[in-house]
Amino acid sequence: MPTPKPEHQTGPREAPALSASRVPFVGRSRELTRLCELATQRSHVLILGPAGVGKSALVGQLRQQLSLLVSARSAHLGGICQSLEPELGLNPAGLKLLERKKRLRQALGAAGRAVVFDGVGWAGPKVSSFFESVAERTPVWICTRSEHPWDIGHFWPLLVRFERVELRPFHPSETQALVEAAVEARIIPPETRNIIDWLHRRSGGSPLVLRELLKELATGKYDLNSPLALRRLDLDRRIHEVFPGSEPGAAEPRGKSYE
Repeated sequence: MPTPKPEHQTGPREAPALSASRVPFVGRSRELTRLCELATQRSHVLILGPAGVGKSALVGQLRQQLSLLVSARSAHLGGICQSLEPELGLNPAGLKLLERKKRLRQALGAAGRAVVFDGVGWAGPKVSSFFESVAERTPVWICTRSEHPWDIGHFWPLLVRFERVELRPFHPSETQALVEAAVEARIIPPETRNIIDWLHRRSGGSPLVLRELLKELATGKYDLNSPLALRRLDLDRRIHEVFPGSEPGAAEPRGKSYE
């Protein structure tokens, strides 16, 4: 009789590198539904939420369903042009910023697709004027942390034309759902289920912090039964937050694989 093949490989292997794209997208079903409705209505949208709450991840998920143009760098006109020109097939060679801005505005209007300006902070007069001119031609979505005039700047008077969609920190049930999805995908060890409450408290309900903790857990180098190991886990996450070029597990590539 043949020897049954073990379900999981437990011998030491190099841990797979965990990218943000490998962590499943979980939750936000109500917000996704609402944004799809607003896209159908061609409404202007203000997506609100504190840092790390998942505004960019939500937009990324929506791009699988909707034809969106996304500017990941929206603090300055130069960053907006650099983000959107490649999506529209525009070559900036030899053009000054003013010329690029005018050409981009025309191209966005001609495309007729909703334009997402992510990471909007305090909008100065030039950026605010550009947002307004684009909004006259096509739906505009603004992702920002605050709608207060002292935070969003000169664009504030125009927000009366925008529909609001607010993201709040994860509820404990959403934290559990993300952990369960990551375990099912064999990204993190099954024992992670035992520290869901700790993960929720440590992340403060921030999806970004939670995903960073899961990245650390994917290296397989932590004893989840040890309080000292959990403190080291959180410390490692903070170190990689400050030094993003240092990937989790790079110094110790001998963690377990859960695939």
